[in-house]
Amino acid sequence: MSEDTDTMLPRQLADRYVDDLIALDPIIGTSLGVAESAGRLPDYSPAGREAIADLARHTLRQLTAAETRPGADSDSERRCARLLRERLTAHLAVHEAGEELRAVSNLHSPAHSVRGVFSLMPTATEEDWALVARRLRAVPAALEGYRASLAEGLTRGLKAGPRQVATVLEQLAEWTGESSAGSWASAFTAPGPDSLRGELDAAAELATGALAGLRDWLRDTYTPAVAGAPETAGRERYARWVRYWNGTDLDLEEAYAYGWAEFHRLHAEMRAEADGILPGAGPWEALRHLDTAGEAIEGVEEVRVWLQQLMDDAIAALDGTHFDLAERVRRVESMIAPPGGAAAPYYTSPSLDFSRPGRTWLPTMGETRFPVYDLVSTWYHEGVPGHHLQLAQWAHVADELSRYQTTVGMVSANAEGWALYAERLMDELGFLGSAERRLGYLDCQMMRAVRVVIDIGMHLELAIPADSPFRPGQRWTPELAQEFFGLHSSRPAAFVESEIVRYLGLPGQAIGYKLGERAWLRGREAARAAHGDAFDAKKWHMAALSQGSLGLDDLEAELSVL
Repeated sequence: MSEDTDTMLPRQLADRYVDDLIALDPIIGTSLGVAESAGRLPDYSPAGREAIADLARHTLRQLTAAETRPGADSDSERRCARLLRERLTAHLAVHEAGEELRAVSNLHSPAHSVRGVFSLMPTATEEDWALVARRLRAVPAALEGYRASLAEGLTRGLKAGPRQVATVLEQLAEWTGESSAGSWASAFTAPGPDSLRGELDAAAELATGALAGLRDWLRDTYTPAVAGAPETAGRERYARWVRYWNGTDLDLEEAYAYGWAEFHRLHAEMRAEADGILPGAGPWEALRHLDTAGEAIEGVEEVRVWLQQLMDDAIAALDGTHFDLAERVRRVESMIAPPGGAAAPYYTSPSLDFSRPGRTWLPTMGETRFPVYDLVSTWYHEGVPGHHLQLAQWAHVADELSRYQTTVGMVSANAEGWALYAERLMDELGFLGSAERRLGYLDCQMMRAVRVVIDIGMHLELAIPADSPFRPGQRWTPELAQEFFGLHSSRPAAFVESEIVRYLGLPGQAIGYKLGERAWLRGREAARAAHGDAFDAKKWHMAALSQGSLGLDDLEAELSVL
């Protein structure tokens, strides 16, 4: 932990925190492009978790002093200080409740972080591959620390839900090669240089053995111990996670009602759009029709190339008209996700020096035919003008703000809200010209409204309203949530099931898309009202994307005055 100074302002302190955090969590270092992190992995044991919490406490103490220094009352310092305090406090609330001791999830856990970091590592030179081998050799210690935390959780009665464990066991079977042709680590190292072949093979075998050991422990020890454990969070845990993911303490009943209002609005729009595709059909009947009769891309490499072109075309059309993009922000790469993960597409940010570009990732789930209606709006969300334009712009202005505000201080609902706003923006600008692409966009919007309804509903066991078309008066359960989602989505059953497991394992995260979008829309309308005819959408967009992370408590207010 770095030494205190008597002169730091909040932004300097925030960046010092990032440096100290990277020393404890080398995965964050790799994400930011710090070469010195490349051969190491974090300590996921209880002691390692406590070290990060101690850093947060130490930084909060320093922040109290930093906020009193001359210059700390400027808008830039004030905004950074507010974010740093809110984020560290939210992290400590999660830590002190022992949530890290039951961190089993199909999308977001130490095991996923360990595997995922390798996709961020450079592999252009022999030295790069040597660091890959070194990091693979660090996998056993990292997973042993993770297992120690889960064991401590069992001792304290903090148990993950059985569905999470069962799903992660399936993923580990894929990663170790138990249910596939070969292990993830062996496949990843296969393109490495012949000069390091023996070292890479040995390191891959060591990492695979560690993953197999985690699998066996989860199956033989952890699974019996969590049998019958609750799958849902309950109000107290849920509220804690809502603050963590959204940067606000929500009125959960109001948010639940908003989700239902959006469901009804979107359902009406979808019915009208579907009638233009298949007269007399409902929305999901029309979408099923498009699965076989609509525009589609055949082939995995072909869809990767097509998605790249979609993003390149969006940049060409939007830059100079609705955005003003730096050259390095204009670069984004389309990738196919490695097998064995969750079903949803995702985005990874560029390194701070842009030596690694931003990337979108498509999990194919074994498919080779890809309906276009299901891709266009999603790639406006994941790529351009969604996650990529926001998070790459944050990296571009990191030196003007702070690295903290533009990297590890990210609030999920801010980023996901922008990405959903980006989908809507492309609809407003006329980029969804065909009925099938617009119905696909509305289907994506509906999924986010359904998330608000079922995520809050099942974790709080709320009643289904009397005006619901689905089981009015009953109380939500995960089983009802899965049935409801399946009835109101074009996604296949495996995707729906994966999503329900995701929501159970990450309570409060899935609602941030729609609630974050609402904050972005309200902020834009307030700014438009304040400026009248002088409102400049391009100027507003760039100012909004250049202010770094904000929680929903602050986002709408800051957007309104741009």
